[in-house]
Amino acid sequence: MSGDERNMRNIISLVLEAGYQIDKDAFEFLREISGSTNLNFLVKSVIEEINALPEKPLFITRRLLEEKAQKLGLLKVSSQIGTGKIGFQPYAKDIEPDFKVISDPTDKIGASGSLEDCIEHFRDRFRKISKIIRNRIDARDAYNLLDALRVPENSNVKFICMITDKRETKRGIFFNVEDLETHAIVFVPSDNPNLYLKAQRLILDQVVCVSAIRGRNNLFIAEELILPDIPLRKPNKASIPVCAALISDLHVGSKMFMEKEFRRFIRWLKGGVGGSSLKDLASRVKYLIIAGDLVDGVGVYPQQFEELEIKNLYEQYRLATKILEEIPEYIEIIIIPGNHDASRRALPQPAISREYAEPLYDSGRAHLLGDPSVINLHGVILLLSHGRSLDDIISTVPNMSFHDPDEAMKILLQCRHLAPIYGMRTLIASETADYLVIEHVPDIFHAGHVHMMKYSSYRGVLVVNSGAWQRQTEYQKEMGHIPNPGIVPIVDLQTLQVTPIDFVSLS
Repeated sequence: MSGDERNMRNIISLVLEAGYQIDKDAFEFLREISGSTNLNFLVKSVIEEINALPEKPLFITRRLLEEKAQKLGLLKVSSQIGTGKIGFQPYAKDIEPDFKVISDPTDKIGASGSLEDCIEHFRDRFRKISKIIRNRIDARDAYNLLDALRVPENSNVKFICMITDKRETKRGIFFNVEDLETHAIVFVPSDNPNLYLKAQRLILDQVVCVSAIRGRNNLFIAEELILPDIPLRKPNKASIPVCAALISDLHVGSKMFMEKEFRRFIRWLKGGVGGSSLKDLASRVKYLIIAGDLVDGVGVYPQQFEELEIKNLYEQYRLATKILEEIPEYIEIIIIPGNHDASRRALPQPAISREYAEPLYDSGRAHLLGDPSVINLHGVILLLSHGRSLDDIISTVPNMSFHDPDEAMKILLQCRHLAPIYGMRTLIASETADYLVIEHVPDIFHAGHVHMMKYSSYRGVLVVNSGAWQRQTEYQKEMGHIPNPGIVPIVDLQTLQVTPIDFVSLS
């Protein structure tokens, strides 16, 4: 059975399950436009419309489908399908971009590196996340730590604190904690298995709320640990069926950069690769988001020079710009930096430096933002970060793996912070304001860095790690990490459904 036949059979099933039938003319109309239109979206829209009618028809007619297709703008793509006189005419080309920047650290950062700035950085983090925690119903009555230490022994009390040290013993886990005024010790006994497992996943410099029994001196015995986390909610969705392609880690300039496969991706965006359903998906791509490591850089890691095809950073950006210029002009390109890009290494990062990437700026093809940034596409909120701290989360939190980066990303959402651990592999600048706190709850959280395309959902948030366009490096071989490059998650902003496309095997 061909893909088109399977698609039509699915559409018939959809109509019958909704309690309707489809007449012969309507069926022929759907066959005519099947090569260029999202039939599933069109038919669902018609069903929703007639479900709302006081008197519902028995049959879905061609007229109903044509009128709905015209309202949705779908016939602009398919009006001459079957005549052989029309080529690929993308739906997204006629859609005005709806792109807003909610937050971008580029023009805000400027740490001096002083001890005073470092102290204020952590104070700002504590204040911001404390506010988030106090918005939870189960933590509104939380004390500060000084007041918690004043309650009588054996009393129940809640307080908000930051974890500064963690020691696991046979008896349980001891945490050194503090707030803006004082410090204490929290003990999580091992005979409370659920709480103990939760405590094992807590990390240094994380801000939490502790529900505990007041012990002697400055000791508290924990009964519950309340994370800032994100609320369970319905995500925002676009009103029209536009899509965003989420990618990262091109590493242009590396000998392992998969240029052939990336150019195949560009041909797909132009309607030149794939069957009718994939071409329909390509026609709706309005945004391309690159979450860092556009180029491989120079001197990023030992022995990198031997693995470089282009050993000049300026030339790497020149080639990257030339490749991106082949992407259709109606597609909006948004780029944030990664640890291989020409930006400072410490988070938060400003946008890629114009000094090194002047061709990219001069081309005018991309919106260059910092890491992290929050953007709005047709009402859908996206949190963009390269994901440098995923190394620290995966090496610190039990049961984390480079093969499941989306699980590590969920830890960051639970912490409401993009790099909670200070002093590990992730460099964090001591800005007086902590721009890594997740203050805006996103609909989509997009990161890269670990070269493993995975996606899942967490409390209404679509969590996507977009993989890479670089074959396995020698360092990855030594680490035993097997990436899955060349796979692009395409997100329909109207449904938040993800369609992954493997451009390694696509022909």
